[in-house]
Amino acid sequence: MRRKTRTIQVGTVPVGGDHPVVVQSMTNTDTRDVNATIKQILALEQAGCEIVRAAVVDEEAAAAIKTIKAGIGIPLIADIHFDYRLALKSLEAGVDGLRINPGNIGSRTKIEAVVAACRDKHVPIRIGVNAGSLDKRLLEKHGGVCAAAMVESALENIRILENMNFNDMKISLKASSVLMTMEAYRSISRQVDYPLHLGITEAGTTERALIKSALGIGMLLYEGIGDTIRVSLTSDPVDEVWAAYEILRMLGLRNRGVELISCPSCGRCEIDLISTARQVDDLVRTIPAPLKVAVMGCVVNGPGEAREADVGIAGGRGTGLLFRHGEIIKKVPENELVNALKEEIDLILKERNQQ
Repeated sequence: MRRKTRTIQVGTVPVGGDHPVVVQSMTNTDTRDVNATIKQILALEQAGCEIVRAAVVDEEAAAAIKTIKAGIGIPLIADIHFDYRLALKSLEAGVDGLRINPGNIGSRTKIEAVVAACRDKHVPIRIGVNAGSLDKRLLEKHGGVCAAAMVESALENIRILENMNFNDMKISLKASSVLMTMEAYRSISRQVDYPLHLGITEAGTTERALIKSALGIGMLLYEGIGDTIRVSLTSDPVDEVWAAYEILRMLGLRNRGVELISCPSCGRCEIDLISTARQVDDLVRTIPAPLKVAVMGCVVNGPGEAREADVGIAGGRGTGLLFRHGEIIKKVPENELVNALKEEIDLILKERNQQ
């Protein structure tokens, strides 16, 4: 059962409560380059991103927020470190949320100025704790980086805002260690009811980060912990959105995109299954409709083993089979299998739209 949290509003998107787990990403463009940033965010929107974050590194970046906001359709969060004035300027420019650590913004007066502006504009704050930037005092107290130090950092920052009667916030506690991250989120989830933003940070290149994120984020979501997620990849942020939906779909939490089934191959396989499966993956990755597609290596067991798939192909010697729900439609030359599959997918999508 999903952990019950309060709901906050990030622009038009509710986060927490009984609302679906929200998919986020972050731009890797220079925020001061307005055109490049808008272009990337529009690509993220098309991929299904529901909230996007951008780094605000100076006043020029803060000033760019207004134009960027006008050119996109999803809520925009400003990522702020150290300089409270950048938070205020981003709020003036119309940002929908802030990601800050109140403890590193400065004096109480500066924090109060940011909180007052957020309260006036109904803009939430994400307290983002990162294992790599914990206060030295906490590191000394806990003997180094650990989940307990991360949780204490989060609670201290939460209290700063609560003491100012501000409760419109969500929390993240990210580390590159899957186990440390999970321990931290489990602990904080028992102590506060604020929405939790899940992620494994600095997770590495695409393949490694996918494994780490699927484990860490997936296990926490399975335990009912988490209200919004970002899958951090050293890659195109569009890939982050695809990965997030894959994790959510596998857990039955969201139903967007194509599930690709493909067999591991064996001695019966008589086609280039690896290449074929990759071609099909490229073909279906951008389809938002929920669909199950199979790429099987042989005609002996392929259709039967992939009976739950909406559509699929199974390779043979020089030819292959095109099938729907395990029922063979027709035999196709091997070099035409992928195109035949594409045509059948297009037909299915057209039929669904007409219903």
